Amino acid sequence: MRILRFNDDRIGVLNEGSVVDVSEAVEYRVEKGPQRVIEEILERFIDYRKEFELLAKRGKPVALNELKLLAPIPRPSKCLAAFSNYLDRPDRKLDQMHLDFFYKAPELVGPEQIVELPDIPAVMVYQAEAELAFVIGKRGKNINVDRALDHVFGYVPFFDISARGLTRRTQFIPKGQDTHGPCGPWLATKDEIPDPHNLNVRSWINGEKRQDFNTRHMAHKIPELIAWVSKFVQLCPGDVIATGTHHEGLAAINDGDVLEIEVEGIGKTKFSVKGYGARKDMEFVPGKTPVPRPSGNVSAV
Repeated sequence: MRILRFNDDRIGVLNEGSVVDVSEAVEYRVEKGPQRVIEEILERFIDYRKEFELLAKRGKPVALNELKLLAPIPRPSKCLAAFSNYLDRPDRKLDQMHLDFFYKAPELVGPEQIVELPDIPAVMVYQAEAELAFVIGKRGKNINVDRALDHVFGYVPFFDISARGLTRRTQFIPKGQDTHGPCGPWLATKDEIPDPHNLNVRSWINGEKRQDFNTRHMAHKIPELIAWVSKFVQLCPGDVIATGTHHEGLAAINDGDVLEIEVEGIGKTKFSVKGYGARKDMEFVPGKTPVPRPSGNVSAV
């Protein structure tokens, strides 16, 4: 099942390319607020699923282009992202890949919404890193790797917007700004994705393909990510965790750009960019000063 939010925080189910409103299944939806409604659906999905299916059969389908889609998760208690989690360079060997995470701002944006790029002098370039993210459906701490996938509710395409050129002494400006976690178009339940470690992920800037990779190149798989991060924080329903990106094909993003992302088996969506200062396409080599790259590609860490 693919679950989405649209218009004035209504809940929908994708049905053969159209959307059926299933909001009436959630009691006191307005009083609970958008995030609590989503958390309740994730926690009690065994109960909600049957009602959603019944409403989807008898409801009136509405075309996607007639709706304003919202971020599938309004404001998670935590948005985390795996750090350098792809074997995307010859020098990256599995036994040398250090597992780590950073926080993203929970102010996520949804399809067709705006990613804002503040004009920060030390930022050489902003990039949009396409990723597969998973959403937690079951609370847990110190989760065993063998049971880790039991805590996953589903999956969503996710862009990790990153500022390049700053020192790594801080991750706040490079990774933690508002609107720098665009995601959507909807949340695909876990049963829809038989193997999250064999999905094609693609991104485009203004219609030009930039990234095209498969999640099989993930260094640390999802169960390992869950087991590791849950040692330090309690994972809660609605938490969004991005799994990292394959850096080949990255390029600078600027004011007026249109970003698109597609994850195989889930869906495709796009976002707009509002920038406050032109950024040049740059090449990044670890330990060296960023330099202009005429080809338009960026190699990042």
